[in-house]
Amino acid sequence: MNHQSKAAITAMGTYVPEQILSNADLEKMVDTSDEWIVQRTGMRERRIAAEHEYVSDLATKAVEDMMRRYEVDITDVDMILFATSTPEYSFPSSASRLQANLGIPHTGVLDLNAACAGFTYGMQLADSLVTSGMYRKVLVIGAETLSKITDYTDRTTCVLFGDGAGAFLVERASGEGDFKSIVSGTQGEGGMHLYKSGLSTEMNGQPLNVEGKLVQNGREVYKWAVRMVPEQLAELITRADMSPEQIDWFVPHSANMRMIEAVCERGPIPLERTFTSMEYRGNTSAASIPLALQIAVDEGKLKYGQNVALFGFGGGLTYSGLILRWGISESNKS
Repeated sequence: MNHQSKAAITAMGTYVPEQILSNADLEKMVDTSDEWIVQRTGMRERRIAAEHEYVSDLATKAVEDMMRRYEVDITDVDMILFATSTPEYSFPSSASRLQANLGIPHTGVLDLNAACAGFTYGMQLADSLVTSGMYRKVLVIGAETLSKITDYTDRTTCVLFGDGAGAFLVERASGEGDFKSIVSGTQGEGGMHLYKSGLSTEMNGQPLNVEGKLVQNGREVYKWAVRMVPEQLAELITRADMSPEQIDWFVPHSANMRMIEAVCERGPIPLERTFTSMEYRGNTSAASIPLALQIAVDEGKLKYGQNVALFGFGGGLTYSGLILRWGISESNKS
């Protein structure tokens, strides 16, 4: 199934808050140690949003970073897709807050709620909206302030999560598009394993923790991801009529380093061709893939024309992946 995309990725930007939460800081908060955290998660630091800094603020700064890095005009963006699990409000949407902050005069706005798979779903949607001809220029955001919903008394989850934002511009391509193939799926009966409560106090007949904090059964999520990701990544590559050797880089959601190592051991792409962002950013959910891509670009490893497989997975339990030809050229740089 070779996808006939007419959409190109033209620019990207990222932002993380200034405050650092190190493993040493966490040692003072809960019964843990730097050695334990690094050994089990591969994480050393995460960034924490300020008290009055919300997800639309992070996203605004990521778009401003994109405009600094690349010569792009956002005044004619005609759709904003904003992936987040930590919106400031139930409504208005985070996308509408971003529209106001950036002063984009005429644009549709939509929040996407697919947890750690949100950014890859957003990219899939942007490709389809542009390829269909309905829209010409779509701004895709993956941004989170997970620190605001983290239970800092739970030593199993509080070491994991951080805050950050990424922004991508997807536009009508002059020639062939950059999107090669997509895959997505859901195991909704696993929803109990990763949730933050809302209006309902139970799920599947079981009571929920209603404190408004993130609750995770790490073992169950790990088992699901390590089995599912290699299988679906192989399917994604098959759908693109490619072989694993033709994928230059694999960028999975940066959930936990041990999980990514286990995924890569099962193939089809080895760890040495894999980019993550968790070491100094933690698990930033919908922001983790753009943050990893930014590191790859800044280190000069991800280059124009290379093939990159992105794969998000998390709460739902849901997943989505896509293969992109990296279309952001250094010549666009401002």
